[in-house]
Amino acid sequence: MGNFDISRLDRISGWMQGYVDRQQYPGCSVLVAQGGAEVYYAQAGLRDIASGLPWERDTVARIYSMTKPITSLGLMLLVERGLVHLDAPVSDFIPSFAETRCLVPDASDLSQTEPCAAPTLHQLLTHTSGLSYSFNPGIVSKAMRDAKLDFSPGARTLAQTADEIAALPLAFRPGSRWEYSVGIDIIGRVIEVISGQTLDAFFETEILGPLGMTETRFRVPAGTGDRFASLYTPLAGEAFDLNAKAEGGDSLRQTDHADGSPYHDTNMHSGGGGLVGTIDDYLKFAEMLRDGGKGLVSPHILSFMMRNHLTGDIASMGPSSFAEQPMDGMGFGIGGAVVLDPARARVPGSKGDFSWGGMASTFFWVDPVHELSVVFFTQLAPSSSYPARSQLKALVQGALT
Repeated sequence: MGNFDISRLDRISGWMQGYVDRQQYPGCSVLVAQGGAEVYYAQAGLRDIASGLPWERDTVARIYSMTKPITSLGLMLLVERGLVHLDAPVSDFIPSFAETRCLVPDASDLSQTEPCAAPTLHQLLTHTSGLSYSFNPGIVSKAMRDAKLDFSPGARTLAQTADEIAALPLAFRPGSRWEYSVGIDIIGRVIEVISGQTLDAFFETEILGPLGMTETRFRVPAGTGDRFASLYTPLAGEAFDLNAKAEGGDSLRQTDHADGSPYHDTNMHSGGGGLVGTIDDYLKFAEMLRDGGKGLVSPHILSFMMRNHLTGDIASMGPSSFAEQPMDGMGFGIGGAVVLDPARARVPGSKGDFSWGGMASTFFWVDPVHELSVVFFTQLAPSSSYPARSQLKALVQGALT
């Protein structure tokens, strides 16, 4: 385990301020812990530009896909208790997946399908299920986009949306490729069916409550509304339409205001992207992953989660989709990415680093070699706008002596 040069760590503060000064991020914060002790915290900028409210340590932010590792852990808690196994087909829990069909190779139309096996829970967790996302290229993605099937906060429930996803064909035969997808949203519904609880209740009793994550929920937690950040985009159009990347004239155009946000009143419990929370709360989750489960889950189950579950790296599985990290030299575990070779990933780090990010540019990783947990928070979508994640990893690695 390397020690930190604090003067080098403090480069992070100037790096974040640069993003704010260039009007690329509205505000941001970073929290670094080593061996269970906080070694660095910094913040910069604003959580709401129009009102001039500062970004602070207790700012509540949309963590989007950083919800995925939490949901994935939720299923592993049920696996650990012998209530389910990972090779079970999803149709065992969601009957609408019983008659699964997938597109034939090189299909040009949604009707060009053939029967296939229903995806397994393991394939859903590892993005090899054949499901997709509306912002990916392809026929199935366009159908999702047209039907607004993205588990965003709104009138639909998780159960309804899962059934609507099941009515579409899969983009490819399960297990044949890697494509970033709503698979972990479907896992959220599986958790509900097995546990008999709504996903928010399950999270509260099984994960968020035990870890003391009192300000992480599917709705803006009571009493924290004045700390909720607004969301911004540099794009002229929809912040989540990655296929139409028209740069806007305003690099920080507000797309969701803190006051009128649907996150104050959502009915959707999106296990793939629905939580809001604070940086200190997420550090508690990251530290649990790094430090062997803290009594919540067996360290052996965590070790299994954070291994590479693919036959090679992500790139070797022919993805055509966006993802929250590099694909060369990166494997994928249960709900998060695993560094196989930092050199091939072209980002300084340690073999075995486990990480994931969110669409509003938030990011975390745990480093088993140097006993690190690092969390970065901001609110700018899409996360592909700037190379902040690889820069931050280099800054942290560069401060280790």
